[in-house]
Amino acid sequence: MIVCVCHRVSDRDIAIAASAGCPSFEALQEDLRVATACGACHDCACEVFEESRVAGGAASPRGKTIAIHARLAA
Repeated sequence: MIVCVCHRVSDRDIAIAASAGCPSFEALQEDLRVATACGACHDCACEVFEESRVAGGAASPRGKTIAIHARLAA
């Protein structure tokens, strides 16, 4: 699911960053630019980031756990 429409960041992108060791939401914003334009996605992006950190990098869209494999940032 797309979380940040302005920068086209998905819940999977956030989960990948969390599983790769992104230390904070502020660092996530620097890396992915999520919630840095209009800000409408801020709460959702924070929630997805925190859930992904707790779950060890797995996203849980609509109640389903999806295993996320870390990818190299371009």
